Amino acid sequence: MLHWGFIGCGAVTEKKSGPAFSKVKESDVVAVMRRDGQKAEDYARRHGIGKWYDHADDLINDPAVNAIYVATPPGSHVEYAVAAMKAGKPVYVEKPMAASYEECLQINRVSQETGIPCFVAYYRRTLPYFLRVKQLIDDGLLGNISTVQIRFAIPPYKEDYNRESLPWRVKKDIAGAGYFYDLASHQFDLLDYLFGEITDVYGFTNNVAGLYEVEDSLTAAFCFKSGVTGSGSWSFVAPENSRTDLIDITGTKGRLTFATFDFAPILLDTAAGIREFREENPENIQYYLVESIVNYLNGFGAEPVSTGISAARTNWVMDKILIS
Repeated sequence: MLHWGFIGCGAVTEKKSGPAFSKVKESDVVAVMRRDGQKAEDYARRHGIGKWYDHADDLINDPAVNAIYVATPPGSHVEYAVAAMKAGKPVYVEKPMAASYEECLQINRVSQETGIPCFVAYYRRTLPYFLRVKQLIDDGLLGNISTVQIRFAIPPYKEDYNRESLPWRVKKDIAGAGYFYDLASHQFDLLDYLFGEITDVYGFTNNVAGLYEVEDSLTAAFCFKSGVTGSGSWSFVAPENSRTDLIDITGTKGRLTFATFDFAPILLDTAAGIREFREENPENIQYYLVESIVNYLNGFGAEPVSTGISAARTNWVMDKILIS
C-alpha cells in the first residue's frame, strides 16, 4: 500500500493530479505540506487528508508516509527529491524535472546511489490521445519520418503585465527559465517518447515584449539519434487571434498533425484521404501515470514510462536551446 505525502499542494494538485493518488487501488494520501500552513490545513480539510505540515522535513520524516509527490515549482525539486530518496522514499516529481539539467543529474545520481526510484509527471506518455499518435506512427502509416515541426504561440497572461507581482513561471530562480521551460517540456518529452533521444540541438531566444526578464520568443532546430530532424518556434507574446498549438509530423507516405495542450482532433493525411481521431482524457489527467507508478512500486506492473532518466533528457534539450 502506497501512503503518499505531497510537498506542495497548489493548483496542479486540485484536479490534474491530487485526486488520482486516492482513486488508484492500493494508494492513498496521508499528509500534505505547504509553507503557508493555513493553506496546507485548508487543502487537507477539503480533500479529507489526515495530516498537514508547513515544513517539508516533517512530512519526509513522517513514518506514515512511504512515497512522496513533489508538486512545488522546479527550483526546489532537487532539494525535496534528494531528501525524499535519502529517507528511503520513492519520489514522483512534477515537470519539468528540475530547474536545470545539472540538477536533474544530481537527482539521478542520488536515485542510483540509494536505489530509490524517481518518476516525473510527464503524463502525456500515458494518455489515449498521444498513444493514438504513437500507434499511427508505429504502424507505418506515415512511412519513413522526415521532419517534425512544433509551432506554439499564445498571448501574454494578464498577470504578465504586473511588474510588481509576476507569475513564478517567469522567474528564472524559481522556474528555471520562462514559460518555455514549463510548456515546451511537455512537447520535447513527448517527442522523446515518439522518436527517441535528441542528440543535437541549437536555438535562438529573444525577449521581444519586455514584460519580464526571461525569454518570450524562441526558435530551435534539433536532430534525433535516429536521424529524424525537427524544428520549433514558440511565442508567449503573440496576438490573441494567432494562438497556435500544433505538432506536425511529415513522412514519406503521409502527414500527422495534433496538439499538445488543447487536444484538437488528430489528423492523418495520406493517399487514402484525411482521417480524424478523437480521444478522451481521464477526469484527473495524471491518473494513468500515477496508476502505473503505484502498481510498479507495489510489485505488479512494468516500469513506468516516465523516469528521472528519460525526463533529464528533456531538460538537456531545453538548456541547450536556452544557452545556445
